[in-house]
Amino acid sequence: MNVRLYGAIEEIPGIQQRFIAKLKKLGIRTALDLLMHFPTRYEDWREVARIADLKSGDEKTIRGLIQNSNQTRAWKRRMTITEILVGDESGSIRAVWFNQPYIGKMLQPGKEISVAGKVTLKKNGLLFSNPRFELITKKGPTKHTGRIVPVYPETRGLTSKGIRFLIEPLLRELPRLEEFIPEDVLSEFDLPEINDALHSIHFPEKLDEALRAKKRFAFQDLFLLQLRNAYERRSLVEQEAPAIDWDHELLSKYVSYLPFELTDSQRKSLHEVLGDISKSHPMNRLLQGDVGSGKTAVAGIAALITAENGFQSAFMAPTEILARQHYKTFQKLFGEFDGGIGLLLSKEARAFHSEGLEEKTTKTKLLDDVYAGKILILVGTHALIEKNVEFRELGLVVIDEQHRFGVKQRAELSHGMKLVPHFLSMSATPIPRTLMMTVFGNLDVSLITELPKGRKKIITKVVDPVNREKAYAFIRGEVRKGRQVYVICPRIETPEENPNGEKSAWDDVKAVKAEYEKLDKKVFPDLRVGVLHGKLKSAEKDDVMRKFANGEIDLLVSTTVVEVGVDVPNATIMMIEGAERFGLAQLYQLRGRVGRSEKQSFCFLFSESNSLFSKQRLEALLKAQNSFELAEMDLEIRGPGEFLGQMQSGMPDSAMLAIQNPELLKSAKDTAEKTLSDDPDLEKHLAIKRRLEQFSEEIHLE
Repeated sequence: MNVRLYGAIEEIPGIQQRFIAKLKKLGIRTALDLLMHFPTRYEDWREVARIADLKSGDEKTIRGLIQNSNQTRAWKRRMTITEILVGDESGSIRAVWFNQPYIGKMLQPGKEISVAGKVTLKKNGLLFSNPRFELITKKGPTKHTGRIVPVYPETRGLTSKGIRFLIEPLLRELPRLEEFIPEDVLSEFDLPEINDALHSIHFPEKLDEALRAKKRFAFQDLFLLQLRNAYERRSLVEQEAPAIDWDHELLSKYVSYLPFELTDSQRKSLHEVLGDISKSHPMNRLLQGDVGSGKTAVAGIAALITAENGFQSAFMAPTEILARQHYKTFQKLFGEFDGGIGLLLSKEARAFHSEGLEEKTTKTKLLDDVYAGKILILVGTHALIEKNVEFRELGLVVIDEQHRFGVKQRAELSHGMKLVPHFLSMSATPIPRTLMMTVFGNLDVSLITELPKGRKKIITKVVDPVNREKAYAFIRGEVRKGRQVYVICPRIETPEENPNGEKSAWDDVKAVKAEYEKLDKKVFPDLRVGVLHGKLKSAEKDDVMRKFANGEIDLLVSTTVVEVGVDVPNATIMMIEGAERFGLAQLYQLRGRVGRSEKQSFCFLFSESNSLFSKQRLEALLKAQNSFELAEMDLEIRGPGEFLGQMQSGMPDSAMLAIQNPELLKSAKDTAEKTLSDDPDLEKHLAIKRRLEQFSEEIHLE
């Protein structure tokens, strides 16, 4: 097999075309990505039992010959049933599979088979129902039975079994990876060598081997993270940025533009930002605050003061909806500003000048005005870092909900300017302090912990199935008063039944399309119901959100795409189906989509679960004073694996999981600091330097 580590997965011999898109959906684009797609858990099927010794409830592996095979079609249940009889020297047992017609041709009498699963007792005796299986060949040991079996993150159409089939030959044939962690460090922390660790994490002989391998990769990612953070900090200190002058008179002038009074934490954050941009090296700050806490006002005043010094600001949003919202916010808040404010989207360009004059312009004209310095604040999406966008003198870059915007992206925005712009990242994602220190160690952090004055606390209620109709009646009454409603569901499509016809754990989850049909046709036929989900095209999403913002839709049924979305002050009710299936931090952010005006807002958490765990989590949401407190609770209740699974980020999983182990984090940090102290440019550690460069390209915290 001739495969390059960083070669595209399309280059891997034997990978079927139908798997390419599925692998990419899992974030796997290269051969190395596939090797680094680690198991989330393991199943121990090492114990091979004699068939005669099996009893109901056993979870065992058996090996034997297929004595007979039969496939039938159950027309009433619309499924295919494949049944075989497997025998060894001690006896025989049936194994049954549902809705897997393709295996009938594989499981022919006379073939040797290994079967692993739970033994159940039915009318006709003991059997395996939908067990793992593989035919035994002379090619090598079994991959899916009779051993410790890795279970991977999957996607529809690509199971753990398929992933094991792809990884096993890669491990065997790929060139060995370069070990970059020094031998003395491996020895000090009892970490395996990288190639041994790769084999142990995918196909361990003992569970202890898998744990040591996981520890090694967690340490590796944390070590590289700390090195990268230290490098970025040093790089920024060595660069020159415009020193933005300001005084309290100038600050008071721009604060007076605002139609509201700043909160204490907004003032504190603003002074921290202004303190940074007054220095001659680039600011690198993260501004965190709940949805609606007023982060944009803080960043906007910093942009106005930057403009007063003759420098431009760029505001980059993750979506066109949010970019338009920022642009409109600036128009509303800073109408007296006498510099130009521009909006640059993929197919739209606008400009706003003093005295309320707004014009729809062409992209060429807008870009000319940006280059000439007539536009002092430019709002847009990633279009802002395209090569045809040239600023005259860029002083400040503000990124909304894009945590990872490093030295490379700064260079693209600056286009070789002598001065590097200051950088401010805004985020409403509540991040626990431990994780913040791990991931954002290269950023200074400002927190806005209060909501604007005059905002009413959102009344939050957990609704059990018995009280659902009462909640519907209340919602109808609020809509008749002119209010609007968000309805959030965790899934897009109704899940299919399991192959054995049993209902899966997801069967009771409200699917967006099904919920839309129910609310539109049965529950609220007299109201205007709309639907929004991730499978809609961007233009369709924009159209739905525009109609909702304009009051043309009463109830909007949606997936979590409204988490980061347009501000609709008239939306006062958030109704969340299957609330127990969301992370607490996610629920908190969703709830923050309402309560954006002086009107009383409500959040209804519909839960079908009676478990103590679910109740404990939802009660935490009712108690938490702010999202930062909630994030710590969520981390404590759910554990890091599940909590971090809700964060849409490209952080390595092993580094994410390492926040559970502060000792490992400290070891990695100490090792990184000692390495850089002894060798600041890593000239004596070229293997580390090479891996660090690759790591900085791979990681994207978005």
